[in-house]
Amino acid sequence: MKRQSSEWMPLVAATILAAMFAAQSVRAELLEKTKKVGATTVHYKVVLPNGYDRAKAYPAILVFGGGPQTMDTVDRTIDRNFRAEAEKRGYIVVAPAAPDGQLFFEGGERIFPEFLKMILADYKIQDNKFHIAGPSNGGIAAFHVAALNPQFFLSITAFPGYMWQPSMAKLQAISKMCVFMYVGENDEYMWHPEMQKEAEILRSKGTVARYTVEKGQPHRLDTLAGANAGRLFDGFEETRKGCSQTTGAAGQ
Repeated sequence: MKRQSSEWMPLVAATILAAMFAAQSVRAELLEKTKKVGATTVHYKVVLPNGYDRAKAYPAILVFGGGPQTMDTVDRTIDRNFRAEAEKRGYIVVAPAAPDGQLFFEGGERIFPEFLKMILADYKIQDNKFHIAGPSNGGIAAFHVAALNPQFFLSITAFPGYMWQPSMAKLQAISKMCVFMYVGENDEYMWHPEMQKEAEILRSKGTVARYTVEKGQPHRLDTLAGANAGRLFDGFEETRKGCSQTTGAAGQ
């Protein structure tokens, strides 16, 4: 009996190892990585979805943090607004920190489009295009980077955010994307008038552009965080209908 049980041990061990490997292969991951873009070192995080398969193409989101856009703000933005839904719905999230402390609309944007090309070489991204999103300074950065590199983006989501140093040329550059803008009812500064004006201009160009005032909310929007973060992803998925008011849903 002892000899028989010893004969089974390699098979049992192999079965256990295979099960462990399978469990690891389907577990969602949060990766911390770096890339060299020219002379600039870029630190970034990547969220991979549940059951990630390298051979499969996934939708992807380029995310910017708010405030100083440090890795600390990147982490908070990922955890608060993106990770859980991305893992569940099958999205890849890529979130860089501002290189050398320069915000992505004050010099940090120089890493694009090379950084995006590197990400596309690492992961299979549907249609080789990203959604781009962020809160506050991250929202401003999202508009700015998308306007400079429109060929890489499907949609812009700012909560809040508007175009940095706006011009008709910049707004025209993003007019083929879906644009989703959210601002707290009790937010201060110039968010409300500038965001509303840009949404109206984009809609006049036939763009699906949404400007939504979140009732009772301050600058930091709880209505798009945690269990409510699915609203952001509903917008990403709406882009599949098209981003022209003649082919998709009309802006509100």
